[in-house]
Amino acid sequence: GDREEFEMPQESVTIPSAGLKLSGTVRVPDGVKAGEKRSAFLVLHGFGSNKSSGNVMSPTKVLGELGYVTLGFDMRGCGDSEGEFGRVICLEQVEDTRSALTFLQKHPAVHPDRIAVIGSSFGGAVSVYAGGVDERIAAVISNGGWGDGERKFRGQHKSPEEWARFTKMLADGREHRARTGKSLMVPRYDIVPIPPHLRNNLAQNSIHEFPAETAQSMFDFRADDVVAKIAPRPLLLIHASNDSVTPTEQSIELFKRAGQPAELHLFSDADHFLFSEGNARVWGVMRDWLGQYFPAAR
Repeated sequence: GDREEFEMPQESVTIPSAGLKLSGTVRVPDGVKAGEKRSAFLVLHGFGSNKSSGNVMSPTKVLGELGYVTLGFDMRGCGDSEGEFGRVICLEQVEDTRSALTFLQKHPAVHPDRIAVIGSSFGGAVSVYAGGVDERIAAVISNGGWGDGERKFRGQHKSPEEWARFTKMLADGREHRARTGKSLMVPRYDIVPIPPHLRNNLAQNSIHEFPAETAQSMFDFRADDVVAKIAPRPLLLIHASNDSVTPTEQSIELFKRAGQPAELHLFSDADHFLFSEGNARVWGVMRDWLGQYFPAAR
């Protein structure tokens, strides 16, 4: 496969965030001269995933070939990072993203004012939110992201029975926490249903059980409320036009609320894990957009 051939010098790093140590990998592309500073990307993983996933490795490879420094990292509670394993909280991931930005700003090969964020799915939502609240982020790319957790969940649990089951789980989680002081653990697919034929896209060591607080944090998370603050920094929204995991309308609504310059691209021959599918048309759009709005070298 492609992954073995992808040998860019990589540096394992430890990123401090909220008193925890996060595990990361910095890759500097070939041809960066001493003293040269490049544009860079934080590459965010998806829901309960980690930095070795296809949705991280594929964009990392493409961005490296285009001349960007990249930092992929495990959010707290994910992969090799510290934190309670599986405790995934949206606003804490925004904090981890901002901590990773602070860390990468000090890298000798990185221009500190030229750091962008790219993420898929959950990581797309976190990318947009982080861009909206942190002016240091120079550009945002979201693939299959979402802007309103409650509306997203309604699209994922469509029938009245499914919605009743999902909202009961949230209520049970709150009640269990109040009664016992501990979290009610919930299976991954009860939170975010994924069609069986797509499940092999999940990264090794993905989390399969989460505290109910994770679902509640997603329900309450609204990148829609902050996306307009990204402008005048550039925003690229990518989504499968018939996404079987995250409703496509989520990126459409983010786009409606965004300021300029923003672009929305929907791809008909792709599904939710479109970064790991290595879709050539997706990379073509991304390459053109980057050349226009956020080149690797100045």
